[in-house]
Amino acid sequence: MIAEHLEFHEVDEARWPDLVSVFEGRGGPRNCWCLLWREPGGVRAKLDLEGRRAAMEERVRAGTPIGLLASLDGQPVGWCSIAPRNTYRERALGGGEYAAGTDVRSVVCFFVRSSARRRGIQTGLLRAAVDHARSKGADVVEAYPVDPGSPSYRFMGFRPTFLAAGFEEVGRVGSRRHVMRLRVASA
Repeated sequence: MIAEHLEFHEVDEARWPDLVSVFEGRGGPRNCWCLLWREPGGVRAKLDLEGRRAAMEERVRAGTPIGLLASLDGQPVGWCSIAPRNTYRERALGGGEYAAGTDVRSVVCFFVRSSARRRGIQTGLLRAAVDHARSKGADVVEAYPVDPGSPSYRFMGFRPTFLAAGFEEVGRVGSRRHVMRLRVASA
């Protein structure tokens, strides 16, 4: 069941303070700032927490799509990284090859504050991400979730959630991540 009074917003300059509050709040992903798939390991390793935050802020200020925020009763409580696949590091995510001109959006990360969990917010974020991708003209939404018992990459979501949303498994990346795909453009 999805929580009442839940809204989703694309992160832009006006929403930057909300993203900061989610990432830097208790339990938030402030150590990574969702750069794992965006910055090469060597670059990321040299960035301290402020450097990671600044790298993400630079993307937002430049108008680079990075994702969606979930707000419950007007308070930001969750995050989903949904962005054009080409805004992530080349070959970092895996997945398939596409015909030239195919607009692929990748879902690579979720975070929901502990106080808002078990209310359907992650499922709502995934639905909002698909709707958002469709509204931006995407042809395909691709994701890389893991099985529920996976010891790592749990922030990428769980395979059953994507199956329930209509995604199909089309391959694997490594030993844990499934490549899931949903066509959102009409044929």
